Amino acid sequence: MTMPVIELCGVSRRYDDGPPALHEVSLTVWPGEAVALLGPSGSGKSTLLNLVAGLDRPDAGTVTVDGVRVDKLGEAGSAVYRRSKIGMVFQFFNLLDDLTVTDNVVLPARLAGMARREADRRAAELLELLAIDRHARTHPGRLSGGERQRVAVARALMNRPALLLADEPTGALDTAAGQDVSRLLRGLNAEGQTIVVVTHDLALARSCTHRTVRIADGRIVADGRSVEDARSQAALAPEPAAWQAVTPVNVTSANVASEDVR
Repeated sequence: MTMPVIELCGVSRRYDDGPPALHEVSLTVWPGEAVALLGPSGSGKSTLLNLVAGLDRPDAGTVTVDGVRVDKLGEAGSAVYRRSKIGMVFQFFNLLDDLTVTDNVVLPARLAGMARREADRRAAELLELLAIDRHARTHPGRLSGGERQRVAVARALMNRPALLLADEPTGALDTAAGQDVSRLLRGLNAEGQTIVVVTHDLALARSCTHRTVRIADGRIVADGRSVEDARSQAALAPEPAAWQAVTPVNVTSANVASEDVR
């Protein structure tokens, strides 16, 4: 039986004495889906992303990602969870300029305990896949914005995540580079990668996802596909590509499930 990659049930989050950032939100994302979370600034989409990424915890409700109750994890367990289950791509890349492209890409695997030789081999495969291998020894500051985002995507895929989260991935790029990254995300999804893109750009959502979820005032106000359609998509999802198939050393579901659960 196919299980959801993301399952949020009745999730609420409030900061200080302000209005709820999220109010009783429920959302299911199935394997192989590409979903865009759309909404203006302050709508709650970034809060939802942080909850799924294990960077924040809900005041109420449950957050389950790839079988892990993320809302039950403590700080150490959340760190293991992010290394093993989540790949994150940010608007401003978050690359380390004093490291080469290869060293940036291998960093998540090295933190997870993968041997350097194996990490370098995998990084080389990803850089070739993403057509950025000619810059393997270059420092990120010498690359264009589109090239840096490709490096960031390679880093996010390093530990073969169940879920790729992209937070405004084209927001810092010009039109041509943005379209290039959009095609890249669409191609990864076609190979079986589950992707959630957080954006306020409807054109990006239409170009690289097939389901849009609109958020306003902390609530889901529209969902571009029914749960039944999404479940059908999951049943027909392609098998994971070769670069997803093997779990790195010391990064297992058992580690996440048992690590620092409160």
